[in-house]
Amino acid sequence: MQQISQSDQMPQIVLGINRGGCIPGIYLSHRLNVPHVTLNVALRDHNIKPDLSALEKAYAWQKKILVVDDINDTGSTFNYILENFGKPDRLKFGVLLHNIHSECQQLDYKGYDIDKVKDPRWIVFPWEQW
Repeated sequence: MQQISQSDQMPQIVLGINRGGCIPGIYLSHRLNVPHVTLNVALRDHNIKPDLSALEKAYAWQKKILVVDDINDTGSTFNYILENFGKPDRLKFGVLLHNIHSECQQLDYKGYDIDKVKDPRWIVFPWEQW
């Protein structure tokens, strides 16, 4: 949160990547007092085609956009966005956990670095536990 508030680009909308990015995305939208919209880019467990229409709409309305996910593990989600949308100045990426071996290193904000080579355990966030 501090990284975002001290940056030169305060977001006008937060897009939480479905599903893991929704909880941190909603939290940030409340803290920053900006809208939250779900961005449907679920590549790992789903057979649903990713949908960047929420990102396209926010960009068309000249919004400063923050795309949030819980973890940047392999980098495939952020790389999909980069390959299909690009990374204009008004678009920022943020994650809670960043795997230092991820194929995507183009993050603007991150909570903690992790090393999945040294510790490959699957991370279960509190909102994923039953």
